[in-house]
Amino acid sequence: MFIWLASYPKSGNTLVRALLSSYFFSNDGIFNFEIIKNIKQFPNSELFENIGVDLSNDNDVIKNYIKAQASINKKSSIQFLKTHSYLFNINKNPFTDLNNTLGAIYIVRDPRNVVTSYAHHDTITIDESLKRMINNIQIGGNLNSNNTSDRTKVYLGSWGSNFKSWKSFEKIGKYLLIKYEDLINNKEETFKKILIFIHDLKKIKFEINQSKFENVLKTTSFNNMKNLEKEEGFIESKTNKNTGEKIPFFNLGAENNWERKLDPKIVNKIEKFYETEMKELGYL
Repeated sequence: MFIWLASYPKSGNTLVRALLSSYFFSNDGIFNFEIIKNIKQFPNSELFENIGVDLSNDNDVIKNYIKAQASINKKSSIQFLKTHSYLFNINKNPFTDLNNTLGAIYIVRDPRNVVTSYAHHDTITIDESLKRMINNIQIGGNLNSNNTSDRTKVYLGSWGSNFKSWKSFEKIGKYLLIKYEDLINNKEETFKKILIFIHDLKKIKFEINQSKFENVLKTTSFNNMKNLEKEEGFIESKTNKNTGEKIPFFNLGAENNWERKLDPKIVNKIEKFYETEMKELGYL
């Protein structure tokens, strides 16, 4: 069954996947970009093509979400799926179910930092980035893309609806909230918290592999991943529409500080629109 790694874009999902893939899918805990491929994105066009779904028919794709998950569900092994989708129910078609889902880890980041990171990632203005964050939008759906993750539509929702939707797993004790800021400022304890949660879901005794754990922490540092991207490239980085050049995926990390970089008018809009959620998360 799957443990979902859910988040709004540019919130730390890649770092969590790097930590988990290095720990569970390597012998030594040393991170590389090949290892992260063990954690697939959902929805992903390959899954639907494998079960004969027409990707050009959005309704047909949504109707087959559960079937696509069931087709790769291995009940006994630890499996993770990354998603930026909100946890929806469209026309009575659910995003997932408890036959396929073991639990959910939701990664959240201060929206005042998401807005700048998202703008950089997609080569858009801060205003456009904010517009996306406060509206229920879809991304992907480019059937001509070489990247299988971009060929199916992802229903993001807004920043707030994305966050709130996944909290439904909290009611049944299958939810862990992880803040990006804790991953950066207290990585060791936060990663240990994630591992304990996974072991609890699997109902297996938590015993840490200390040498592997230390290697994971060391090799998933922001600087190490940034250097790896420079040397090898990273499949999830996008291309600048104007210049044709690759946009660095690992750009500023913790240096992306809204207090230094964000127009006070944008700050005010975000804080006003998401006051309730930000207070709940301790961002206000």
